[in-house]
Amino acid sequence: MSRFSADTPKERRKLVVDAITAHRNRGSAFCTLQAEFDPEAAGKGEREEAPPWIQFGDRTLNADYTDEELERLKALVREFPAFKIEELHSPEEAEGTNVRISAKADANRIAQFVERTFREAYECPEMFTLWVVEV
Repeated sequence: MSRFSADTPKERRKLVVDAITAHRNRGSAFCTLQAEFDPEAAGKGEREEAPPWIQFGDRTLNADYTDEELERLKALVREFPAFKIEELHSPEEAEGTNVRISAKADANRIAQFVERTFREAYECPEMFTLWVVEV
């Protein structure tokens, strides 16, 4: 793996911490994390939509979710008291919901939440590659 990707839970969490640190040091608007996996090998058939992604900026996580993913996300947020769903936006022309979550936590806790979001809300397999696609 490169310094912009990781494929084990521990390394993915470290990558998220590094991406958040780089984002903050650069003063960029946000950093974007994206999952990559073989949907057929993961038992998900062919995946037609874009791969799952999460943006972090200004102590806020932002991502798009299907209705099923959103229900799993809501259950996950209940386990993280420092995280709160602040805004749900479902444009008529889009399938799914854009969600903004305040993350009043340190980078390590945010990394834990991000890892679990990809695994539980998006149902990524244990072995997936997380990429930092923008800092």
